[in-house]
Amino acid sequence: MKIAVLMGGQSGEHDVSLISGSSIAKALEKQGHTSINVTISLEGIWQLDDGKEVTILPKPSKGLWLVNENKELPIDVVFPVLHGPKGEDGTVQGLLELAGLPYVGSGVLGSAAGMDKGVMKALFRDAGIPVPKTILLESMDTEVVETEIGYPCFIKPANLGSSVGINKAKNLGELEKALQIAFQYDTRIVVEEAVNDAREVECSVLGPEPKASLPGEIVPDAEFYTYESKYHSNNSRLIIPAELSKEQIKLIQELAIKAFKAVGAEGLSRIDFFVKKDTGEILLNEINTMPGFTQISMYPKLWEASGISYGVLVDKLVSLALEKHQKRSQLKISR
Repeated sequence: MKIAVLMGGQSGEHDVSLISGSSIAKALEKQGHTSINVTISLEGIWQLDDGKEVTILPKPSKGLWLVNENKELPIDVVFPVLHGPKGEDGTVQGLLELAGLPYVGSGVLGSAAGMDKGVMKALFRDAGIPVPKTILLESMDTEVVETEIGYPCFIKPANLGSSVGINKAKNLGELEKALQIAFQYDTRIVVEEAVNDAREVECSVLGPEPKASLPGEIVPDAEFYTYESKYHSNNSRLIIPAELSKEQIKLIQELAIKAFKAVGAEGLSRIDFFVKKDTGEILLNEINTMPGFTQISMYPKLWEASGISYGVLVDKLVSLALEKHQKRSQLKISR
C-alpha cells in the first residue's frame, strides 16, 4: 500500500515526531509498503522528501493534494506520527475525517481527550481509575496550588507530551518559575501532587478490542523522566518486563484497557502509571494516544516483549486503520 507518514508538526515535540516518523517509514518499507513521507514544518508547511508542497483538502479525497501541480497524489492510508498540539490533539484527525481518508490511531474525540491532561484526568476519575490529586489552572494562581496540592508538586502544560515544559516545584519560588515556563507552552496548566518514592511503569495497548502488553519500568537518570532523560541521555534504564507481582501486572493491564476506553482511544496508546514502593498502590498518570515510536521507544519495545515485532506491529496498525475506516464508511449519514 501507499502510506502517507505525517511527521514533524507545529508543537514542542516536533523533533521527537521526526524521529518516530522516520522509524515507522523505514519499517513500512521493510513490510513491503511504499512510504510517502510528509514533513510538517514548525510554520505549518507540508512537504514531501523532494520538497514539493502538499496538503490534504477538507473534502472527500483519495490522497494528498500537490499544491503547485494542482493534482492529487493517491494514497491508501495516513499514518499521523504527530506528537502534541496540532497533530495528536484531534486537529489533524478532524481534517482526515473530512477528507474521508483511513488513518492510524484515535479519532477526534480520543485524540483530544487523551491530549488534554485536565480532561483526561477528569474522565479517569469518572471511570473510577485511581489518579494523583490534580487541579487545572488558567492563571498564575499560586495560592490555590499551595492550598489544594501543596509541595512537592508537578507543573505541566495541559496539552503537551514528552515532558516538554514540565517541572517539579518544592517551594513558592520554584512554583512561580515552573508556572511561567508552562504558560509559555499552553494556556491551561495542570498541577498535580508529586507521588513520592514511586516506580514509573508503562503499559502498551493495541485496539480495537483492546489488549494490553506486559508492563515495563523506567528508571530515570534524573529526579523524574525529563525530556533530556528520554531523548538525550544514555543513563536512563528500561526494565522490560517490569519486576512486578502477577497481581500487579494483571491490575495494570486492566487499568490500561479501562483508561483506553475511558477517553475513547482507538488503535494504539501507551498508558503510564506510578507504583508506590512502600504500599504497592497503583496510580494512573496519563495516556498517550500517539506515543513515541522509535525502535527504542517504550510502546513498541513492550509489544516486542509481548511477542509482536516492530514491523508486524506497524503493519497491524495499518490494518486496524483500514478496518476502522470500513466500519465508519458503512454508517448512515441520512434518514
